[in-house]
Amino acid sequence: MGVWYKMETGTTMIISKQTLNQNNASRKIETPTSTYFNLPEKVLQFGTGVLLRGLPDYFIDKANKQGVFNGRIVVVKSTDSNGADAFDTQNGLYTHVIRGIDKGVQVDEVVLNASISRVVSAKKDWNAILEVAKNPELSLIISNTTEVGITLDTTDSIHNTPPSSFPGKLLAVLYHRFKTFGNDSSKGLVIVPTELIPNNGDKLASIIVELAHLNKLEFEFLDWLEQHNHFCNSLVDRIVPGKLPADKYQSLVQEIGYDDELAIMSEVYSLWAIQANHPKVAEVLSFSSIDNGVVVAPDIERFRELKLRLLNGSHTFTCGMAHLLGFETVVQAMNNPHFFEFISELMREEIARSLTVENISLDAALDFADAVLDRYKNPFIEHKWLSITMQYSSKMTMRNVPLILKYVERFNKVPQKMAFGFAAYLSFMQVSLGENGKYQGTRNGKTYEVNDDKSPILAEAWAAHQGQDLVRAVSSNQNLWGTDLTQIPGWVETVAAFLDKVQSLQFSIQTIREASLV
Repeated sequence: MGVWYKMETGTTMIISKQTLNQNNASRKIETPTSTYFNLPEKVLQFGTGVLLRGLPDYFIDKANKQGVFNGRIVVVKSTDSNGADAFDTQNGLYTHVIRGIDKGVQVDEVVLNASISRVVSAKKDWNAILEVAKNPELSLIISNTTEVGITLDTTDSIHNTPPSSFPGKLLAVLYHRFKTFGNDSSKGLVIVPTELIPNNGDKLASIIVELAHLNKLEFEFLDWLEQHNHFCNSLVDRIVPGKLPADKYQSLVQEIGYDDELAIMSEVYSLWAIQANHPKVAEVLSFSSIDNGVVVAPDIERFRELKLRLLNGSHTFTCGMAHLLGFETVVQAMNNPHFFEFISELMREEIARSLTVENISLDAALDFADAVLDRYKNPFIEHKWLSITMQYSSKMTMRNVPLILKYVERFNKVPQKMAFGFAAYLSFMQVSLGENGKYQGTRNGKTYEVNDDKSPILAEAWAAHQGQDLVRAVSSNQNLWGTDLTQIPGWVETVAAFLDKVQSLQFSIQTIREASLV
């Protein structure tokens, strides 16, 4: 690998394959060798988004630089934006800034990613994508087309140029590959969607099979499709905000000595959990050996559970409280020692001991909790609490009610910090319909907008009840929770006591300590 050093002139250039060796930088950055650009195209990727570039493409680039995977990515662009132009100008090169906290230590790393070979427009050059399907080196397909992308369009035809839906495009690629190589089992592909829906691989596979039947494709293809292609469920977890703010980008340019329209930033933490037990999948995903963030396992449910409960669940238990306390961002709250102690104890003493999947050890849960706390303390990512409260009620139902019930089942008592979080939720959801037709709450003379489709239920409850009666009315609403929380002994009294403290004009971070919650 080459290394850049300090650039002497005040003029910056655009990074590309041609300018790669002309540049100097004030920080050491490994650059790809010339042989890197000769690696075969092994991956077809549907999507140019920052999550793919900040996670799967990061792992592939890291492996390539270690001589492990040795393959590059052809990216399919489906929109009409000008994104592909920058990829063309920069020969697929882009800068990846990795910033955050890892085991208490601040990390600030810059990577020049060369994993992308080219970007092809599905609308303008569909035939080029079909040519990729004929490449004998192709082994992996990755996608992130948003959750809406994995849906069945019964009218889609694989003979369209291109097919309208992502499943249609994927089926066309697979069918073209079959027509090229016949039923050769070695030419089947590993397909790993990263869309944020449960069992994404299974769902995509079922749509592809159904669409193949609707397109009246021959039995031999259907047999090859189902027997020799491997659709894998996967879970991705990394915050990739995308472009750096203007001021931070200019500082970066001064350090690296070049302009990069495609530069992205991500946190340090990374996880790509892929469900598979077939030996071919492990063989194709050889890059999993170079980073503990890639996990290939027969069952990835434990990773989903850890993320859902400890990361998403702790957010949901504390977002209303943090907002009412006056904290605007997550890192701002985490810099307060009392809030940090509260959320730490919530995660370690209550959530980690209430996980609903049985095969997760307490040590594994506590390690994950510590990693989440590091992520929350990341000073480089601005995550607003008010944004986290979106669809607050539904998140509370899906993420946290099962934890409350599991804790009570195991310990036969009310989880104090969870109950406090629920009380803060009730206080935050003291809403009424504003003149703009949207539900609003008020705290310390400031109005905040609430984006929650259950707002009418909470507004009606607050209009008719208070104190224990309010807690009882909301907690017993099975349309909200799918269960009657008032059946938990002591729940109503505990939540009502905490709600009284949260509603107090004197409510502050000190109130949490006084409530003996930390």
